[in-house]
Amino acid sequence: MKKIKLLLTAASIAIFATSMAQAGDTTKLTDPQIAHIAYTAGDIDIKTAELALKKTSNKEVKAFAEGMVRDHKAVNDQALALVKKLNVTPEDNDTSKSLVKQADETRAKLEKLNGADFDHAYAANEVAYHHTVNSTLETVLIPSSNNKELKDFLSTGLKLFKGHEEHANKVVTQIK
Repeated sequence: MKKIKLLLTAASIAIFATSMAQAGDTTKLTDPQIAHIAYTAGDIDIKTAELALKKTSNKEVKAFAEGMVRDHKAVNDQALALVKKLNVTPEDNDTSKSLVKQADETRAKLEKLNGADFDHAYAANEVAYHHTVNSTLETVLIPSSNNKELKDFLSTGLKLFKGHEEHANKVVTQIK
């Protein structure tokens, strides 16, 4: 089972990293595309955390998942308020579509796991996911953003998501 968890986590990392690398390789991303990618990444984590809340009985995993739902919903609400204020319509794009497709596949794999196997796979996936999101924010999305308010919003989100990555790492070590 450990091999399955490692493959699941490695696949999640590779898929997200590939999607984001493709975003960096395309013509410069527009602010509406960046806004949609950032919102999509948050929505993906909310859905994965909601799955964890349904499946886990581990108190550390449950507390972490509750935090992911709370924090990512709050950030996404702030993102929607910002795009409304800026009169920007988030623009779906190949990267956000690919992220959703791959996240759905990852969640389907997680749904097949139970107990400690699920908890380990979920927590490891969260470490990898946040690491990749954080790296992408730093190297692709923030530098590509033209609007100062959007750039500042993404930078603030990055600080929060780095905390998520650290918390996920703790959860991985606490799971028995």
